[in-house]
Amino acid sequence: MNNFLMAMRRATSLTRASNLVEATRVIQDLLAGRPMTDPRAPIEPAIVNAPRARQTKPFQIDPNAEIIEPGKEETTGSMERPDDVGSHRLRKPLGETLRILREGRAGSGEFVSMPSTGLPGLAKRSASPVVASGAQFLTRAHACAAGSRGYKLYIPATTQRQPRGLVVMLHGCKQNPDDFATGTGMNAVAEAHGLLVAYPHQTGTDNASCCWNWFRPADQKRDAGEPSIIAGITAKIMAEFDLDCSRVFVAGLSAGGAMAAVMSETYPELYGAVGIHSGLAYGSANDVMSAFSVMRGDASVLSHLKPHHLSTADVRTIVFQGGADRTVHPSNAERIVAMAIPPGPNVTTQTETNCSAGKRPYTRKIFTNAEGQPALEYWLVEGAGHAWSGGDARGSYADKHGPNATKEMVRFFLETGNAS
Repeated sequence: MNNFLMAMRRATSLTRASNLVEATRVIQDLLAGRPMTDPRAPIEPAIVNAPRARQTKPFQIDPNAEIIEPGKEETTGSMERPDDVGSHRLRKPLGETLRILREGRAGSGEFVSMPSTGLPGLAKRSASPVVASGAQFLTRAHACAAGSRGYKLYIPATTQRQPRGLVVMLHGCKQNPDDFATGTGMNAVAEAHGLLVAYPHQTGTDNASCCWNWFRPADQKRDAGEPSIIAGITAKIMAEFDLDCSRVFVAGLSAGGAMAAVMSETYPELYGAVGIHSGLAYGSANDVMSAFSVMRGDASVLSHLKPHHLSTADVRTIVFQGGADRTVHPSNAERIVAMAIPPGPNVTTQTETNCSAGKRPYTRKIFTNAEGQPALEYWLVEGAGHAWSGGDARGSYADKHGPNATKEMVRFFLETGNAS
């Protein structure tokens, strides 16, 4: 914790000195676990474009000046994105750079937030997702007042005219719909159960690391921001295939898991159940710095979150969390569970542990509501890191050794969602 505080103090000092590039590097080194450079080293101001004439007045920062990354004064840089959008110049007005840093994006094009550091990038191009013979995997788009997003839609071959339900899958950072579909194996499970699967696509245009902006207040509200867009995609598919909310579910990983929690809070009448894998509780952060802290499990930040229950509907919840996750601390899963425990005096809890040969051991807690129906499940997978449990290694951030989160989520959805 001392190293964390020292790094953040130095990053703050560098920011005040307008050296945003170095401030970003300090934060990225911290979250990547790299050793910190000498914290007593002098703070160098940023290199800015200035008149070549000799200055006779004290140095002042012009808010319209351009900040340039040291050593790249005359070059352009390529912003690495999964969707292969082209290059962007490194120069930006200083006023815009300060705004971008406040919103979470560093001068290098990376978001210094939970998403960009939590999922550091794809190590390889993932294999193509499973598409059964006769099934369709369509590329679509949705636009509304809040903005637009593309999405992929899997239509199973078994029940194309009247599917059994819909699962909306929200990918993690540095991922895309195809990669997420491959890593989770959701298409194959959906085919077996006659389910549609929608994969909304967050690109580098909306977040430099392709992360859902779960930590921004503007994207934690109903009828606004990213929740409005995701809800619009959901409603459009529901209308097209004549589905009611008891057969519609939302799930996600990491930043996508945090956004799934946002969706269950802001649109509880739209989803019959939610699956949150390695995610964070709704409202657990309101800016970049609080996102850093909550990811680390800072109890002082989490203390403001109180267990509560949705006023309009109870969204049944299943949570998966790796016990050795160094990106999203397991205390975040505990907070999600505490907020999702069904109300009433007759709630019961069942706990089981299992350690199958060749698999990771886990503990599962089952909470039933006053009617005796399973309303909440919590899977804590021992030894698992920040990855989809039981996933396909051909995709990114997938742990093939754990219990299969995809199968368990779908089982939970269909058992509790009255989907027939």
